[in-house]
Amino acid sequence: MAMHPIQKDISRSSFLLVTPAAPKVKDPQTGEIATHRETGETLYTVGVVEMLEGRADVLKITVPESGLTKELAQGAPVRPVRLIALPWARIFNGQLSDGVAYRADALEGVK
Repeated sequence: MAMHPIQKDISRSSFLLVTPAAPKVKDPQTGEIATHRETGETLYTVGVVEMLEGRADVLKITVPESGLTKELAQGAPVRPVRLIALPWARIFNGQLSDGVAYRADALEGVK
């Protein structure tokens, strides 16, 4: 089943950085780091809390290296730029796993 990216509406959400950027590991066995398919730049994973209407959800977002700034510290208010949700599903050892992966072009600090 093909899954299509979904543009996520974040107009009413606020975000806080909870885990700093770390290189995304493509293959845990070899330690290979993930890169952007088109640009070849290193991809990073950041953890943020999204707060909306009294709820708080932790999102792990993949961001290219060029979309990160060094000034962002844990607990800082941030805003993902062009955040998309990518639903996924797979069968592993006869068990169905599914979820949502998040990607953004950048992560900006909010003042």
